[in-house]
Amino acid sequence: MTSGLLKSLRLLGDPTRVRLLLLLGQEELSVAEIQEVLAKGQSQISTHLSQLKQAGLVEDRRIGKNIFYRLKKRHDFEPLLEMLSQCGDEIPEITDDREALKLVVNKRHDKMRHYFDALAGRFGREYLPGRSWKGLAEVLLRLMPRMVIADLGAGEGTFSQLLAVRAERVIAVDSSDKMVEFGTKLARENGVNNVEFRLGDLEYLPIETGIVDLAFFSQSLHHAPHPDRAVAEAKRILKPGGRIAILDLLRHNFEEAREIYADVWLGFTEVELRRFLESAGFTNVQTAVVHRESEPPYFETVTAMGEAEAR
Repeated sequence: MTSGLLKSLRLLGDPTRVRLLLLLGQEELSVAEIQEVLAKGQSQISTHLSQLKQAGLVEDRRIGKNIFYRLKKRHDFEPLLEMLSQCGDEIPEITDDREALKLVVNKRHDKMRHYFDALAGRFGREYLPGRSWKGLAEVLLRLMPRMVIADLGAGEGTFSQLLAVRAERVIAVDSSDKMVEFGTKLARENGVNNVEFRLGDLEYLPIETGIVDLAFFSQSLHHAPHPDRAVAEAKRILKPGGRIAILDLLRHNFEEAREIYADVWLGFTEVELRRFLESAGFTNVQTAVVHRESEPPYFETVTAMGEAEAR
């Protein structure tokens, strides 16, 4: 190794910079893509990139309005990368980074996804008489086959009642006595007879084994002390071939959410959600980031879906 490279090794006492170099050794990435993989803020990522660039380890190039970063091509970097790749025991996030990188690269090549993202960006900003998200949701729900659905962490049950339009039966579970009481009253007042509210814990569901077609977590999984256990419990109540659907927040740094919303977790990365589902035994797992709010703190919404193996 050259003396310049030896000097630059001082930068590698920070685990984030190690993770960053390993990523850029595999793929050229934008700051936004790096943020998605590492689940860290833009200013922090930019600072690390600047330091690595000054040390001659990283270079950038502009493509239109975007700037992409990559590991600088030098023959003496191969021993460095080989050494850094052995840091998995000390920096366990490296394994997650590999999975997250695959997701980022797949999204980049998914032109159809970008096309629909552009449509979604206009949908709601441009007024057309009779067009609304609620109307679209109502139509899609009526196209669903009749199923037994578990709405897990149902709150006051607004979504449960929407699902009941088409469902054979909806079992709405919440850990709050008042939420269950209010949801039951609301369903009765609206003449919704195929929704049953049950008091229970996401990790110990008051639902029999193997009776549900669809288990749904709508912005509730981040309230579970052990989200992996909640996902495994959802698997238990599903029929063979049943499905799980998770709608939650993408990992964020808005710490105030713990106090304001009683959130236990500050969202999840796609890699974490995939791990929860795959560890529970779900197959055909899919994840996607589907929405980003336009106002601070710019919460993003992520979905995850999987299938229980048919016996």
